[in-house]
Amino acid sequence: MSVLPLVFTSGWASGINAYAVVLLFGVFGATGLTDEVPESLQRTDVLVVVGVLFVCEAVADKIPYVDSIWDTAHTVIRPVSGAVVAALLAGQSGSLPEIAAGAVGGSTALMSHLVKAGTRMAVNTSPEPFSNIAVSTAEDLGVAGIITFAIFHPLAAAIVAGGLLLLGIVIIVFLAAKIRNFRRRKAERRARRHVAATWPD
Repeated sequence: MSVLPLVFTSGWASGINAYAVVLLFGVFGATGLTDEVPESLQRTDVLVVVGVLFVCEAVADKIPYVDSIWDTAHTVIRPVSGAVVAALLAGQSGSLPEIAAGAVGGSTALMSHLVKAGTRMAVNTSPEPFSNIAVSTAEDLGVAGIITFAIFHPLAAAIVAGGLLLLGIVIIVFLAAKIRNFRRRKAERRARRHVAATWPD
């Protein structure tokens, strides 16, 4: 079977939490649950590093506004990670050219990352922190579930990931006005602080 469904699913998941994807694939490969995972993702040093980064993301992703800063910093990291993981998976299976796999994984990761970042901007308009924790936890569980499902049922998992991506895009379209208002209020607060700081005593 072509590795394309697994590549697409891993790309979608990488846009949400790239470290969780590498960690899960590495653990599944190291424990022998699948032979689709290349040796480079199963190395102990790789698993330790992504494990630490996963913990950092799990904490930062649940703090209002910190999560948006974290997302901004990962605008490049997540798509690149998605492309690299996809290329490695394709190289392992030999059923899909690595460049094509990297393009699919990277572009899918970028789209899901933008959906996640936009959703977080909307969530951050809420004054309480519990919605951030709930959304972040749902994302973590979703990535874990979809990657685990993809190991055993790659085509079905890819269909689910595609549906979630489309749903996320639709939600962002509806939340666009809320996000624009959030950015405008933030800019106004910065302007007021600047005026207050420069106003003579």
